[in-house]
Amino acid sequence: MEWKKLLSPERLGQKRSITKDSAHYRSDFQVDYDRIIFSSSFRKLQNKTQVFPFPKSDFVRNRLTHSLETASVGRTLGNMAGQLLFKKYPVLNESCQPSDLGALTSAACLAHDIGNPPFGHAGEEAISSYFKSDAALSYISDLNAIQQADLQHFEGNAAGFRIMTHTAPYHSNLEGGLGLSFATYASFIKYPRPSYPFPAVQDRVSLKKYNFFWSEIPVYEKISAELGITQYQTGELLVNHRFPLAFLVEAADDICYSIIDFEDGYHVHLISFEEIESAYLEILNREQFDLGRYNQLNSKETKIAYLRSKAINEMVQQSAKIFIEEEEQIRSGQFDSALIDKTPQIQTLKQIKKTSFEKIYNSETVLKIESAGRKVLPGLLEVFVQAVMSDEDKFLAKLRKLIPQEYLAANHQPFEESYTNLLNIAMFVSGMTDQQAVRLYRDLYGISLADY
Repeated sequence: MEWKKLLSPERLGQKRSITKDSAHYRSDFQVDYDRIIFSSSFRKLQNKTQVFPFPKSDFVRNRLTHSLETASVGRTLGNMAGQLLFKKYPVLNESCQPSDLGALTSAACLAHDIGNPPFGHAGEEAISSYFKSDAALSYISDLNAIQQADLQHFEGNAAGFRIMTHTAPYHSNLEGGLGLSFATYASFIKYPRPSYPFPAVQDRVSLKKYNFFWSEIPVYEKISAELGITQYQTGELLVNHRFPLAFLVEAADDICYSIIDFEDGYHVHLISFEEIESAYLEILNREQFDLGRYNQLNSKETKIAYLRSKAINEMVQQSAKIFIEEEEQIRSGQFDSALIDKTPQIQTLKQIKKTSFEKIYNSETVLKIESAGRKVLPGLLEVFVQAVMSDEDKFLAKLRKLIPQEYLAANHQPFEESYTNLLNIAMFVSGMTDQQAVRLYRDLYGISLADY
């Protein structure tokens, strides 16, 4: 893979929007960032779970604040990598500049959770469980293996790619979704494979999950061909290598959720000050740490914020260093590990994740609401799948009026293809906020009735 081709600013489904007059104040990749942040799907993240559903504390993050923090870290990572990369390959200065890598990485980071369903990963499992249930078997029996896997192993990353690349016929005849640059879409793709078949050998981090549904395979193939992304064979599957900057996007997300989720655990009294102080200090470069300034901080909250910022900075420095050291192996496809796994702090980060799993992700509050989500999402799917798949029940047909037109064919009718109908309903439910899903479930099942 060649950097000059990989950093293409060309757009999916439309022409470049940047002219010579506007290029000096907003680059192509900054346009991508702006298009994402003004999209309705991004705004919904303000009411979607990061760790704690329906948080009562203002200090606790939701998916929106997590995405903004990840984009900030990604921008720094990209800028650092860009400075080092352009020194190594001066020819890149002819077509772009080092800050373009920061803008590009930041845009992909901003969108990295845009497809997450209500209740986080528990929501993915809830949607998957419905399509594995007896109630759904008759609807999916005629689908091919990839289409079935899309639904029975529903993946927020693939939903995000569809949100950003798919244009509903109701909205426009134009293709390309948000019309982002090929490079931003490729940076978003951390797992460049479909849902099926699942590779037998999983020693590559890019095979851990999948990143596009059957419906978006042609879109991804167009993007990878445009950027010259190379392929390799694993078992019966021909897979694309990761786009290099996807490693930076993954690192930014890993840094933020491991370090900052831990901080959220402190704010809801699940993690002690001593635990978080000790863990953050283990991450820091002690030679550069200003212990005198730290000791002058009075409150525990201020000390934690200071340590968190220093810990994130240290992990950014280490991740960017490893990216440049492994850059040639990354472009050849020989390097396929998470960048943070190669840092000196990996054992500390693993311990933080272990403690978070035991004390935060499995806390009573989280488990209770995740359990409710496992009831709510399949319940919504049961109603709306029947509404688009059954013509015999006139009342169910009426319920189609509750489905936004963007998920249906003309005149609020279902599409002809079962897969399109089922995937659109999964996307409809997945696109709800936590509160929207709970409120609609209560209304449909008579638990509470809306006020009019």
